[in-house]
Amino acid sequence: MSDDLWHRPLKQIRGGALGGDTGQTTGMTRWEAISGKTADAEKLWMGQTHVAPGVKSGDHHHGEAETAIYVVSGTPAFVFAEGDKEVRLETQPGDYIFVPPYVPHREENPGAEEAVVVIARSSQEAIVVNLESLWPDTQPDR
Repeated sequence: MSDDLWHRPLKQIRGGALGGDTGQTTGMTRWEAISGKTADAEKLWMGQTHVAPGVKSGDHHHGEAETAIYVVSGTPAFVFAEGDKEVRLETQPGDYIFVPPYVPHREENPGAEEAVVVIARSSQEAIVVNLESLWPDTQPDR
């Protein structure tokens, strides 16, 4: 890389060229756009997630990365644990969701159309840790 920080090239990733060779979770498909691999990003990962109608993703978290989500289409719900209860954040196009590091969650699509969201993470890779539950091994009664 050049030492001239003012004159490095911009990178373009076309919408039709997003790659699926990234961390995945059952029930959803992640498409990678901007990452260390695709654009030499050093602190950012960005892409899309698609969830089909009536589908729930597996529970997961994104390690040390903060995650910002923008709802493009559909009405996805984002589910996480608060104490011994599940909390659902129901969304619509134009809404944003913030997921703090290490917080277990899942996406659900109760709607009739595919849910598509744009995701940005504070990491150059798509950290995905798939889980068996939103709770640790000592799961409360639900």
